[in-house]
Amino acid sequence: MSNVLLLSMPQGMEWVIIILAILLLFGGKKIPELMRGIGKGIREFNDAKNNVSREIRDSMNDEPKKSEEK
Repeated sequence: MSNVLLLSMPQGMEWVIIILAILLLFGGKKIPELMRGIGKGIREFNDAKNNVSREIRDSMNDEPKKSEEK
């Protein structure tokens, strides 16, 4: 399965063509804005993921304390 995945990944010249197509579609001035937007989205996703993990950990730590009080 991993061999099939490696064969489908773009190789050297294909990356050049992809980058040129992106430059033609978005232009040089729009690419930094696009990258900033992608970075902001990734940052927000990671923050949300960390908040959910923290809430789950906190709720797991609080549960035994509540059952000890009874």
